[in-house]
Formats: sequence, C-alpha cells, structure tokens
Amino acid sequence: MNGVEEGRGMQKEKSRREKTQWRKTTHRSQWKRGTRPRLGFEGGQTPFYLVIPKYGYNKGHHLRRQYPPLTLKRLQYLIDLGRVDPTQPIDLTQLVNSRGVTIQPLKRDYGIQLVEEGADTFAAKINIEVQIASELAIAAIEKNGGVITTAFYDPRSVGILCKPVPFFLQGKPIPKRMLPPENLVRYYTDPNNRGYLADPSKISEARLELSKKYGYVLPDITKDELFQMLSTRKDPRQIFFGLAPGWVVNMSEKKILKPTDERLLKYYSS
Repeated sequence: MNGVEEGRGMQKEKSRREKTQWRKTTHRSQWKRGTRPRLGFEGGQTPFYLVIPKYGYNKGHHLRRQYPPLTLKRLQYLIDLGRVDPTQPIDLTQLVNSRGVTIQPLKRDYGIQLVEEGADTFAAKINIEVQIASELAIAAIEKNGGVITTAFYDPRSVGILCKPVPFFLQGKPIPKRMLPPENLVRYYTDPNNRGYLADPSKISEARLELSKKYGYVLPDITKDELFQMLSTRKDPRQIFFGLAPGWVVNMSEKKILKPTDERLLKYYSS
C-alpha cells in the first residue's frame, strides 16, 4: 500500500505565497482599480448643476428660429465682384448661390437678417428681399433709391429657395409658401419693418418718415429707369420671382408646365 500513488486532483497544491496583508493586491485605491466615480460626482453632496437655479432665457433655445447675419459691407462686396446682379430682384436664392451666406434649414435657419455694418459705404440701388432688417440697413438701401422687403419663409420653402435645381429635377409642382406664425404676424404687417403683408400706402408713408429721421432726400423711384424692377414683389404665397405656385419646371426640355384644372388653380391661388 505504501507504493500506491494518489490520483491527480485529490489534493490541491499548496500556494507558495503565504496569505499576508502586504500582498500586491492590497492598499489599491479606486483610481488604480478603475472604479472611478462618474463625471460630475462631488463626493455625495448636491452637484453644482442642481444647486444653481434655472433661468428662463435659455428655455427653448433649440427651437428658436435662426437668422444668419448679412452685412451691407458684404452685400456691396458681392455686387462689386459681379456675384450678385443689382439689375434683378435679389432674394435668398441669389445670396446663397453667390456664396454670400450659408443657410442650413436643418439647423432651423429661416433666412437672413440684414445688418447695418457698412451702411456708410453702401452705394448700390437694389430691390432686395430678406427676412429681418435693421432700421439703419433699411435707410441705407432706400437712400440710394432701392427697395427692401422683409418676408417669411417656412423651412420647406427655405430649402427650395436655397437649392432650386435639385427641387426642379424632382418634377414636383412648386408648393405654396406658408403664412407666418402668430408671433411673427405683427412684424411682417408693420410698414416700419417693410413687411410683405403691410399696406403699400403705409409703406410709402414709412419711407418718407424714415428719410426725415435720418436726414436724406428720398429718391422718386417712379421716375427711375429701373422702376419695373424696383417695383417687383412676390405674392405672399409665392416662392420664386416669376414662378407661381403649382407650376412644374421641366429642366430637361426647358419648359414650364402650368395647371389648367380649376380645382388646382383654386387651391394654389388661395
């Protein structure tokens, strides 16, 4: 019996290392073990982002309409380079295609705002349509015999204006432009803002009052050789100059298809 060997696994081999408190796995902090607390943890006390009270001026910031600025200095620069034709009505399509501004409808860009930087050097006579304009910018344009209009475009219309060719290639009819929301109706019906929904007679009075305020002589555009261009305005439901809602632009055959059905005409004219 003394010569019989024991089977494997019957007895475990003893560890050569004795159990002691000075082993390498002792005295290791949570930083060495990789169990760090989450970002912003302050040891159990109330974090700073819960201590500081909330303020309302940032509420709904991600839903606010954005209007990238366009200065008069930049606009004059584009005209001098020939990127923008001052003998034709200027809207968002010309400004985007001339690389004067960058509009991103997916980031809630609803158009541009015309600011007064460069008002003292602006010398072009133009008919321009923007979404928001300052008072001094309006005065600088009308001082040279120009016309400015502020108009609202819904996100779909803004996307079509910025990229008209891809839309025309789809073969879809031009949609109607949506009316402004309730909180913007007052702005676009105010003649002082040159709103596209304002009374034209009141706009003429506002032009005269603004010229008296800034001390310049208001030119008579009715006697101007470019009066037809300066008096061109869009219908409140119209997106493009010269193209009515419901029309289909055939890019391959270079034709414009117009609806003839009475129901379609009634829908697009309403």
